[in-house]
Amino acid sequence: MIFRKIKNIYFVGIGGIGMSGIAELLMNLNFVVSGSDLIENDNVQRLKNLGVKIFIGHNPENLKNSDVLVYSSAIPLENSEIIKAKQLGIPIIKRAEMLGELINLKETSIAIGGTHGKTTTSSMIGTMLTHAKKDPTLVVGGLVQNLDTNSKLGTGDLIVVEADEFDRSFLALKPTIAIINNIELEHTDCYRDLDDLEQTFLKFCNSVPFYGSVIINIDSISTKNILYKIERPITTYGLSRDAVYKAKNLQFKNNKSTYSVFFREEELGEIQLKVPGEHNILNSLGAVALGFELGLSFENIKNGLEQYCGVRRRFDLKGVEKDIMVVDDYAHHPTEVRATINAAKLGWKRRIIVVFQPHLFTRTKQFYKEFADSLDLADYIIVTDIYPAREEQIKGITSQIIVDELVKKGKNNFSYIKDLEDVGNALDNLIKPNDMILTLGAGSIWRFSDKYLKHLKC
Repeated sequence: MIFRKIKNIYFVGIGGIGMSGIAELLMNLNFVVSGSDLIENDNVQRLKNLGVKIFIGHNPENLKNSDVLVYSSAIPLENSEIIKAKQLGIPIIKRAEMLGELINLKETSIAIGGTHGKTTTSSMIGTMLTHAKKDPTLVVGGLVQNLDTNSKLGTGDLIVVEADEFDRSFLALKPTIAIINNIELEHTDCYRDLDDLEQTFLKFCNSVPFYGSVIINIDSISTKNILYKIERPITTYGLSRDAVYKAKNLQFKNNKSTYSVFFREEELGEIQLKVPGEHNILNSLGAVALGFELGLSFENIKNGLEQYCGVRRRFDLKGVEKDIMVVDDYAHHPTEVRATINAAKLGWKRRIIVVFQPHLFTRTKQFYKEFADSLDLADYIIVTDIYPAREEQIKGITSQIIVDELVKKGKNNFSYIKDLEDVGNALDNLIKPNDMILTLGAGSIWRFSDKYLKHLKC
């Protein structure tokens, strides 16, 4: 294989969750992997422990002996290492293109797409296939609790990856089987409108080969909009009566979710998950549909999913101190915020205190009203400043616009605390036994949840 002539692979932004997984997989495939990032984080440290050479800070001198440079969509093309690679004639490719090459190394590739739930569904599938002794290769956007990593090189002929719609990068994949959890307006810095997003998902679905299949949740309005334009074999799932695979008799208690699986009108049996919320039942139902597509028995599917222990930063129970439960979640879209708060309310009889760190100026500008609606489900809300990530400030866009919407609703159960460092003092004056503190956001909020739990232990 010509790909094997490449030996030294350099990653710009190697500490990102998606980049680090691919880097680890390539290292396990005996490539020489190195890279750089601006800061030291858990992903960087894990790769260093595995023997990957990582530079903190970007420097053109780091590229010595590199055969190819891989960069994520978050890295600007003005990056000094990318410029140096161009000068040296080193091939420069996006993360998604490298992932597209990797999935070709296995006979069957499974890519999970959708606005929400990609990481969870991918991890559930990985756990299910591992239990079924398929020994899959796995590259996901979160640390799977069962594996304590986001990347696993298996000996089987299956590879499971996330299909990220940001920057239309999933169009580089062309998997054997595509799973679509849902479609909602998101990434408005990349897509003109919802129709543009739907059409791009349709293009992704139709990139599946004629002998492959598309597994799609038809509870989403936008997935229904593209359903009959998909030109590949289709299997549907969801709570809708028209779905081929349906979940009924939903029950919730603490972090347990139980439901009955139906194939058309035939009841196949019950599955009990170790994760809370209706959204996780739907995520697992996509895995159920895939399991049958691959010829697994219901017992294998059921037992595999019941072994699944979750993903870090997805309703991640940090601990309980003084009868105060601390939970962290990656929710950064209004639908995800709503689903996570609902999961907490369905599973526990606790007062829910949400600490929300909005992520991106563009997302806040687009969804500030919807964020206020979703946050309103909590018993008390603390809103902090926006985590900008890759974005420049947009004039007039701060967390204040979410707070103003809460005021319009006549609410008084909230605080706007700009600096995350000041939230701890506010919580100290607010919390009481039997509370749940739920930290939400895709930025640095997880560090606060860890820090506050340690504070409670004192």
